[in-house]
Amino acid sequence: MAIRKIREIGDDILTKVSREVKKVDQRLQVLIDDMLDTMYDAEGVGLAAPQIGVLKRVVVIDVSEERDNPIILINPEIIETEGCQIGDEGCLSIPGKVGTVERPNYVKVKAYDRDMKEFIIEGTELLARALCHEIDHLDGILYSEKVQDGLRSVYDTEEVDEE
Repeated sequence: MAIRKIREIGDDILTKVSREVKKVDQRLQVLIDDMLDTMYDAEGVGLAAPQIGVLKRVVVIDVSEERDNPIILINPEIIETEGCQIGDEGCLSIPGKVGTVERPNYVKVKAYDRDMKEFIIEGTELLARALCHEIDHLDGILYSEKVQDGLRSVYDTEEVDEE
């Protein structure tokens, strides 16, 4: 499909609340495919539609090592959380920076797939972090608002997954 431009911190669209998706049409299917292509090209593990300038409640995530297990979430809603994890987070919309963020260690999310079939996904550790991070994007929240110790250069840390 196509690789889209990733919006960066300072772009007003990243602070806006996304609209609920009412129907899946060909344009939404293209958006999802473009989001996946953009995420993989940027070597991220997650991408929300506002990050490419579209205010729709759509998220793509792939935390698999092989980068071959994409998760598509339309209108995702966190319905349960448990535990706590604290770790470094990065974001494709804040390139070159990381920060320490506290997130639930377990998350249960209700969403719709690309055929508008409802499903439940549960995740722990990195998947839980990615789900929370990307759903925050849909509500106009950047992880930088949640960092405990300020942003620092990605080159000052060992390895960070960018969502």
